[in-house]
Amino acid sequence: MLPEPLTQPAPPSASGAREAVLTVAHVSKSFGENHVLQDFSLTLHKSENVVVLGKSGSGKSVLIKCIIGLLPVDAGTITVLGQEVALLDHAALDQLRAKVGFLFQSNALYDSMSVRENLLFPLRRHWLAHRRGEENELVHQALDDVGLAQTANMMPAELSGGMRKRIALARTLILRPEIILYDEPTTGLDPVTAREIDELIREVQQKYNTSALIISHDMNCVRLTADRVALLEQGRCYAEGTFAELQQRSDPVVHKFFE
Repeated sequence: MLPEPLTQPAPPSASGAREAVLTVAHVSKSFGENHVLQDFSLTLHKSENVVVLGKSGSGKSVLIKCIIGLLPVDAGTITVLGQEVALLDHAALDQLRAKVGFLFQSNALYDSMSVRENLLFPLRRHWLAHRRGEENELVHQALDDVGLAQTANMMPAELSGGMRKRIALARTLILRPEIILYDEPTTGLDPVTAREIDELIREVQQKYNTSALIISHDMNCVRLTADRVALLEQGRCYAEGTFAELQQRSDPVVHKFFE
């Protein structure tokens, strides 16, 4: 059995304001006898990057699916931008998702569509006030944000793994989300490309003032992208703090992640 969780409230910002954009409160989720999340709580604040760190299979991706309403929770509540996810009907949930970008671990680009068509797909699907004449400008801006302005007419098969990851992020950015959820953003990438993606995550945060929940077990990604780290252990938020704070803890449950 684990000792009691070590979580502490995040320190206030310099202004003292701590506007919550995402609150996971006492959430549990099981699949039969497999108790994936057990009384898990976490708050993401405006303009903050929080990394949820955990072993493979610990429930990190399940947490993201619950946040965006793909999986119902068994207990507890999830509130995103002031709306409780479980209380939303399909239309309201779809509108909320337009404000929450999701970078899939697999990128999830449409192979039969060009880069430009991939970016236009979410733009045309959601309720966004834009004119068709603005689409080229929005595509160009999103691609420029990820350093790939020249790729609009290319197909996904023509891109490297790192380029596909950047295009997937551009597709997320074109909706100008308030929150971005990153699911293992550096998985499968070489160290140099992974670092470039980590740096890009920070650049996006600084340029657009976004909040991000980043799911990862890549310690370099955690160190480079996190304002705060939440340790997911046996379904609970066992400890949270900055990377440096957790790295210095002597607790064996925390220490094993930083060896």
